[in-house]
Amino acid sequence: MIASGFALKEMVDLEHGTISREVFVNDEIYRQEQEQIFARSWLFVGHESQIPNPGDFFQSRMGEESVILVRDRQGKIHVFLNTCRHRGMKVCRYDQGNALLFTCPFHGWSYDTEGKLVGVPNFSTVYEPWLDKSHWGLVEVPQVANFHGSIWATWDAEAVPFVDFLGDYQYYIAQLFDSYDGEEGGAEILGGVHMWRLPCNWKFPGTSFGGDGAHGAITHRSTVIAGYGPAQVTGDRHGVRMAERKRYEITTPGLGHACHAQVRPADSPYEPTWGDFKIVDEYFREAHERNQRRATSPVRAAAGSAGAFPNVSFSSGMRSTIVVWHPNGTQMTEAWRFYLVDKKAPQEVKDAVRLYHMRYGGPVGMTEQDDMENWNYASMASSGVIARRYAYNYQMTLEPKYLDAPIPGKATDVLSENAQRGRFARWLEFMEADSWNDIYPKNKHEARNGR
Repeated sequence: MIASGFALKEMVDLEHGTISREVFVNDEIYRQEQEQIFARSWLFVGHESQIPNPGDFFQSRMGEESVILVRDRQGKIHVFLNTCRHRGMKVCRYDQGNALLFTCPFHGWSYDTEGKLVGVPNFSTVYEPWLDKSHWGLVEVPQVANFHGSIWATWDAEAVPFVDFLGDYQYYIAQLFDSYDGEEGGAEILGGVHMWRLPCNWKFPGTSFGGDGAHGAITHRSTVIAGYGPAQVTGDRHGVRMAERKRYEITTPGLGHACHAQVRPADSPYEPTWGDFKIVDEYFREAHERNQRRATSPVRAAAGSAGAFPNVSFSSGMRSTIVVWHPNGTQMTEAWRFYLVDKKAPQEVKDAVRLYHMRYGGPVGMTEQDDMENWNYASMASSGVIARRYAYNYQMTLEPKYLDAPIPGKATDVLSENAQRGRFARWLEFMEADSWNDIYPKNKHEARNGR
């Protein structure tokens, strides 16, 4: 079998920095990923702001599985597999809403918000005493974590706790879901969720957004010149410029998470960012000052081009966003992009952030269109019999020199592909493991080469 442990080690040659194209285009490898990675990893499901009231639900995904994120009538959050236990039909077909029951439209079995089977047509005449309803409730995901308001879950009851899965990376994930002034869990999802499909393997966007600092100057040159939004660093047509700050590439040894981090002193003044949006600038100025009063660190960091293993990418700061790259077949990815804003921000601020995101990200955003063109064509160009014989090159700064940085993780200040190599090291570990007992941090192995 081409995806055997020995073959995979040949395909993912971290010592020499090469990755076989088979990893991106092979159907058998893709099928094994669903079992080895998506059935074991902690996955992003949604945010508590999407289900604020008892009975509220949001239809989400975990790998290829449809799931329901719901708050029951007592206020507890659950994640259920979205399939009837009778014949498998989806019991929830709406994106979100509020419900007392989830009723299957096939034969009418119904489940309450705690997942219990509470209604079966003709139960007393044709099912009793054979059907024990207490054994046929919705399948509940065994582990769910609420981290600063964000909801994560894993199908594996033996998986390590979510904070251990993150390790030092929780510093960067927390910033995404905290408000701009540093209040824990102070963000909320803004509006709905952008959902679209793109014809490429899920690992193309996952590795590109997870620390690829080399593509921006080439891929996004036209959008940078145009000045596509506030806080534009360079560009000939935009008046706002950001002050100097230190830029690091951050990896988390053995865990597969990575990001770029922009670091500046915590006491640095606010930089006017929003041009004619004076109310917006004033809000963020005041939030910046509150953050300074709350700060316990001498520096303030914002994560960009950030990736949490296996399939989450995000950017934090005053324009926070998170995107999940759901596998939808070997050569198809379903992208879900969520936008975040401070809960307590006035409507003018939320509107300004929304307008920025509309022209920046998502399926019609200026930068996202650039990226999708790369991934789509790369996928097509890698699928042929001849193309699959030639590996991808991941040798940029193959032996990085790490710095003593003031933020968590292993840090360098040069362009590298260390983040991508670290992600594939984690990918290989999951793909070869028989169970969580073979996976770091449960197996307590020492991460090699800082990856």
